[in-house]
Amino acid sequence: MLRQYQELKARYPDAMLMFRLGDFYELFFDDAIVAARDLEIVLTSRELGKGRRVPMCGVPYHALSGYLARLVDRGHRVAICDQVEDPRAAKGLVRREVTRVVTPGTVMDATLPPREHRYLAAIAPGQGGYGLAAADLSTGDLLVTQIDGPEAARRLADELARVDPREILVPDRAPEGFPLLARSHLTRVEPWRFEPSIGRRALIEQFNVTSLDGFGCEDLPLATAAAGALVQYLKQTQLSALDHLRGLRVYSTDAALSLDETTRRNLELVRNLRDGSVANTLLTVVDETATAMGGRLLREWLLRPLVSIEAIVVRQGAVAVALEHRTVRGEVRESLRALPDLARLVGRVGHGSVTPRDLGALRGGLLRLPAIRDALGRMPDARIIELSRLIDPHDALAELIGRALVDDPPLGAKEGGVIRPGYDAELDDLRAGASEGKGWISGLEAAERARTGIRSLRVGFNKVFGYYIEISNANRSLVPGDYIRKQTLTGGERYITPEMKEREAAILGAEERMAEIEYRLFEALRETIAAQSVALLATARALAEADVLLGLAEVAQRWNYVRPEVVEEPVIDIKGGRHPVVERLLQGERFVPNDLALDVAGRALLIVTGPNMAGKSTLLRQTALTTIMAQMGSFVPASSARIGVADRVFTRVGATDDLATGRSTFLVEMQEVARILHGASRRSLIILDEVGRGTSTYDGMSLAWAVVVFLHDRIGARTLFATHFHELTELADLLGRVHNVSMEVREEGDQVIFLHTVADGRADRSYGIHVAQLAGIPQEVIIEAKRILQRLESAAARPGEPDAPRLPSRARRGRQLPLGLDLTSPIEEALLALAIESMTPLEALQTLADLRERARALRGGPAEREERRLQ
Repeated sequence: MLRQYQELKARYPDAMLMFRLGDFYELFFDDAIVAARDLEIVLTSRELGKGRRVPMCGVPYHALSGYLARLVDRGHRVAICDQVEDPRAAKGLVRREVTRVVTPGTVMDATLPPREHRYLAAIAPGQGGYGLAAADLSTGDLLVTQIDGPEAARRLADELARVDPREILVPDRAPEGFPLLARSHLTRVEPWRFEPSIGRRALIEQFNVTSLDGFGCEDLPLATAAAGALVQYLKQTQLSALDHLRGLRVYSTDAALSLDETTRRNLELVRNLRDGSVANTLLTVVDETATAMGGRLLREWLLRPLVSIEAIVVRQGAVAVALEHRTVRGEVRESLRALPDLARLVGRVGHGSVTPRDLGALRGGLLRLPAIRDALGRMPDARIIELSRLIDPHDALAELIGRALVDDPPLGAKEGGVIRPGYDAELDDLRAGASEGKGWISGLEAAERARTGIRSLRVGFNKVFGYYIEISNANRSLVPGDYIRKQTLTGGERYITPEMKEREAAILGAEERMAEIEYRLFEALRETIAAQSVALLATARALAEADVLLGLAEVAQRWNYVRPEVVEEPVIDIKGGRHPVVERLLQGERFVPNDLALDVAGRALLIVTGPNMAGKSTLLRQTALTTIMAQMGSFVPASSARIGVADRVFTRVGATDDLATGRSTFLVEMQEVARILHGASRRSLIILDEVGRGTSTYDGMSLAWAVVVFLHDRIGARTLFATHFHELTELADLLGRVHNVSMEVREEGDQVIFLHTVADGRADRSYGIHVAQLAGIPQEVIIEAKRILQRLESAAARPGEPDAPRLPSRARRGRQLPLGLDLTSPIEEALLALAIESMTPLEALQTLADLRERARALRGGPAEREERRLQ
């Protein structure tokens, strides 16, 4: 057995080999050591001979999916080795073969997140560009694009971040430095697989076509090379015909609103900043889809908003009609909720891993499609009606599955009980014979009790000894002469008769033959369904789109969203805008809506000032989110909105570092700003928050000032620039398309009330000390901070204050000052306040002694100062 294991392991040296032994998958040698550590299971050993023991560990076969997912998530490749012949028919060692190799990008098990694609990607580098292909094996989706031009590497990195593949294939000799992702596993494969001619041949063979013209990639050699390498890798690892992988979709990165990884992260589109989960993201807010297929498509729309106004309007029109037809929408959504994941069911059919229970679910889903199609056809919208026509119920296929399968199919296909009576004549004959034999066996116990007079006689069956007659030792003397002893027990004996033996052979032979026939019929049914994979997947895509459109209508109705007017001019005019996520999190509290107007012609850049906690960041993010929602075809959280289509959305918010690569917080900030200044165009939307705060006051203020000037003079894009450098508000007096807005507050005594309302004008205070007090900073610190602030402001008013480089007069009068000022200490203040002329000698000595003690307290350590303070 170990020799067999080692021969198979030699064929897959770079994979962990899970070797089927009985009811367990076992791992040996180094694989066992690694698996025991990563799976946190017991490491045992097996005797190899001459005192040598081999490390070994195993997992139950029925729990394989969970353990497999854990290994793959840790970046391992796993070769699954199964028994490929019946142990009862095997002569000697049961033959085993590797049936598939599971890698991070080829997981097909139930552990897949239902509402996320799991992509395997391939990158084909070439002269001046890259080909990119991405496949979701579980659904058969294969997407390809070619990225050319001087910024190809940057655009490839952005696209990879959007696709978020779990595994990326690159040529083995490709140079280091590919723009890979943190959670992507890099797999290097033979360079010849990325030859465009070889890739083209692999695709033609897989799709069974004569050319790739029909797919639109005949003139895209790098895209063809990437897709071909990916298909070769899938066939090599899955050892399957991949019947569901019968085509590809070519797309252009220019056809979508570009959102780089920084922007997706900062805006928390599909993952939050706190723990990386989907909770409290824009996706959770807009996801009212009823199916997993719709959930995956919605995620795709959110990460690839449109730039074509015509395409956006088509989606908006469908959402508007679905919103108006509430009753029909509810009817369709109720039916959609009962659908299985048709795309992944078809994927398992094509992959060869489908179960009888899966096919039963597929039939149940197909039977629901006529009602869904008819209901959608009653909605007066061209796109929805088109989708209804694309939904094919596949009546003949549903009828075939219904005739072939029992009502409640089992999970496994090889143990029988799958095929319905009346479907196959040979199977029915075998069942009749087996039933007759079992009937004879069931009547044998009563007959033998009557014949022998042994009342305790029992007829039984087990898999090892077959049928038997069991008689206790007390009745041994009554055993007939034609009984043949088969097994001795502690309290009795087991026997068999010649006729029993003959009947048993007939029954067991029939059952074995029935299981073989049922499995053959099941495989034939699977192949029939696989032949219709393309049409089934087209139906699944139409259902998914209808689900997304109706879900967006549900969101619009429930949260009072409006249809935005989408225009070519680079403008943003939002009335009563709201942050879609924050609004949900308020849980009954009223969200304060705000108006916002941006226009590259006269109001291109808004400098947003105001206190902490007043809502600056919320305003910035909700503007970007509203734009993204509008361009994906959704309604938006506002009372009205006019949105000019953007080509890119950039954000630079928050404080992050990358210590692993030696990048400080400020360096990361400046690199993000540089990316914006190099990549933005007049049609972009730019969100900047606290640029320059990571360095000294004058350095940061100068950088922020220069960035605003560059954005105004060189780029001219719609920009929101939030800052606590109040000196920057003077730019509105110097630059024609810069305007000031501020978040309003109301002061009542020592209290500050945040109104969360934006208005034209500038703020000159940040109320940082007030916010620190709300955060629970000790009162002693608050008092000291107020005292220092007062001295700083007084110093700013004194003549002779050094000017900040190239900043106008207002900047010199501002409150953002370097902290290298010579502040008056508390003891100096006490000395300056003394009325020495009126003091007696005794009072002067006593005051001097007090001042000395205070000075000593200030010079002592923290413990000493605290002790003296308490005294």
